[in-house]
Amino acid sequence: MTPTKDRNHSGVFIKHLHEGILVDCGENIQRQMKVAGLSLAKVTRILISHWHGDHTLGLPGLIQSMNAAGYPHTLHVYGPKGTKKRFGYMYQAFAFDDRSIRVELHEIEEGIVFETRELTAAARLLDHGIDTYGYEVAEKDRRRIDLKKAKALLVPHGPLMGKLQAGERIKLGKKTIKPEDATYVVKGKKVAFIADTALCDGCYALAKDADALISESTFLSDMEEKSREYKHMTSRDAAMVAKKAGAKKLYLTHFSSRYKDTKLHEKDAKAIFKDTMAARDFLKVEV
Repeated sequence: MTPTKDRNHSGVFIKHLHEGILVDCGENIQRQMKVAGLSLAKVTRILISHWHGDHTLGLPGLIQSMNAAGYPHTLHVYGPKGTKKRFGYMYQAFAFDDRSIRVELHEIEEGIVFETRELTAAARLLDHGIDTYGYEVAEKDRRRIDLKKAKALLVPHGPLMGKLQAGERIKLGKKTIKPEDATYVVKGKKVAFIADTALCDGCYALAKDADALISESTFLSDMEEKSREYKHMTSRDAAMVAKKAGAKKLYLTHFSSRYKDTKLHEKDAKAIFKDTMAARDFLKVEV
């Protein structure tokens, strides 16, 4: 994918509490972040789908700017096999100074990529001719106190409620109270990202029950043959995945530069999956 006057290379930023997850790092990403009002210091992790240039050419500039700004954290970078070697080439190719930030590289396979107290991120193998992964980032389910039930059971405010919320049983006099007696579960939200790929099982696995599905949509459906040749998806492919997998909202991305008006992709997809939007640069969505 080449950039146009209106559309930059690939890059999606997911903000959740203290985590800032950048999915792919296309050319000019740091300027896009400045325009969007995002500080480089907010990036805690980078997930690389594959090593084609339109998904990675922003890495050298981003890291050099982080160096100059005194980035205070360890930057975790995740990518397919060969990521460590390619990073080594990058450091050889450019004049990084001695203040280089701490970067921890993780070469991934299918499955859990990282896990925190609040989030789980997983990767699924896609089909694009080179090692390519899509990602899902999901909140963990959380317990909340049902105040009406807790009051009826005479559970006092304080540490005992905290234990119930953490999923522990408590003793109240001679009575044992289980978490389900006075709490309810809030299901965590899931964001899924389908990078460059032909239709494959990984697409459906990523999209399953996603609250927000971000999917490549390089071609319109009238170019299905070309999409198969180059291992990409059409807008209708993305819509079919969203519908079959039970996604709630579909955001189309990664449009071929031949298209000036991405509303055509939106219209194409909506014939199958109504809740579709053609994403634009700097689109901000709350999930």
